Amino acid sequence: MRILMLCYEFPPLGGGGSKVVYGLSKELVRLGHEVDIVTMGFRGLPRYEEVNGARVFRVSLLRNKKHVCTVPEAAFYVLTALMFARRLTSQHRYDINHTHFIFPDGVLAWSIKRSMQIPYVITAHGSDVPGYNPHKLKVAHKLMAPLWAMVIRNASWIVCPSKSLHSLLTAASGVDKNTTEIPNGIDLGKFTHDKPKKNRILVVTRMLERKGVQHVLTALEGLTLDHEVHIVGDGPYLPTLRQMAQATGINVTFWGWLDGQSPELKELFETSGVFVFPSEAENFPIVLLEAMAAGMAIITTKDTGCAEVVGEAALLVKSGDAEAIRSALIFLANNPERCMELGKAARQRLEENFGWATVAKRHVALYEKVINNQDRNHSGSIKTMGVDLYTISVNVPTLEKNTIKSCRVPKH
Repeated sequence: MRILMLCYEFPPLGGGGSKVVYGLSKELVRLGHEVDIVTMGFRGLPRYEEVNGARVFRVSLLRNKKHVCTVPEAAFYVLTALMFARRLTSQHRYDINHTHFIFPDGVLAWSIKRSMQIPYVITAHGSDVPGYNPHKLKVAHKLMAPLWAMVIRNASWIVCPSKSLHSLLTAASGVDKNTTEIPNGIDLGKFTHDKPKKNRILVVTRMLERKGVQHVLTALEGLTLDHEVHIVGDGPYLPTLRQMAQATGINVTFWGWLDGQSPELKELFETSGVFVFPSEAENFPIVLLEAMAAGMAIITTKDTGCAEVVGEAALLVKSGDAEAIRSALIFLANNPERCMELGKAARQRLEENFGWATVAKRHVALYEKVINNQDRNHSGSIKTMGVDLYTISVNVPTLEKNTIKSCRVPKH
């Protein structure tokens, strides 16, 4: 298949969503498919490059920070990406468009479907679903509700990585038709899980208030542990967290932003004993998969999508409960054997459920279902010689794809 993939974030930009696009595209290419990715540009990044065999096109250089995208930046990206994607789709006969994030990229997918008749599958990632992050995006979702609903209605299928997000999507749209759950995946070889672990507590996340890092600092206040504390990530809440740590006298190493491929981050994951992810609102966080890949004992929240990721291979606490985090940290510090057991269980769960080799095949099966349905709809529409010109213009690409394969436009 020839697949067009749209996502405003692709490494080194963004968080978990960009890592999903990176890993999925890599595995799809390995399986023999062609993947073109349209994403947001950034200063110093090439406008075009091949990454793991996928062709990456970067448009719009308005973005100011790697870890966050503002509404004006996203709007400018939509305008520039739409013009570019239309030119791209006129040159290449894509079988399907897999779009990530209902906003902003879903708007592109809907427009391309209208003009180029390319069906789209869309993966929701969290904040693009009403109710997921109501403190920040409630007003925006209300204003954009008609457009959001239009993107949902015109999608061939909607992919939700977790049951919790699936429930939110169904509640917001009132529709459960053509929605499915496919978890996020990870390259099982990204981290080594059998290195000796140090007495180190690691937190890796974007520094937003809803990520709950402040609750970790509250839990550590006055606690005497023979553990280093390292916090990795950047964001608008970082200055507040630094001030909090300084005021309470907690010895914390704040790394700020570290590239996902950096040797420093790899070392922290592979040699830390305990990983804490106290987020108050999550879909299916990639950072938990990374902690599982590294074989760490994990403390995370039980009332979010995090519980679906770790299953029984972690200690679960109520979100916002600093005292519960404190108790979990004390328990793991006093039970190193249990730390090792949890780390091994997390790695085993990862290997059985979330490797890209397993997850990508589920996406391919979904693509095939959409394409086969599209072909049936097209072939069924041409029943007589009285068909109008619009129907012919829609169906000729499908007929050519199926009967004259040598006419496919080559990669260039």
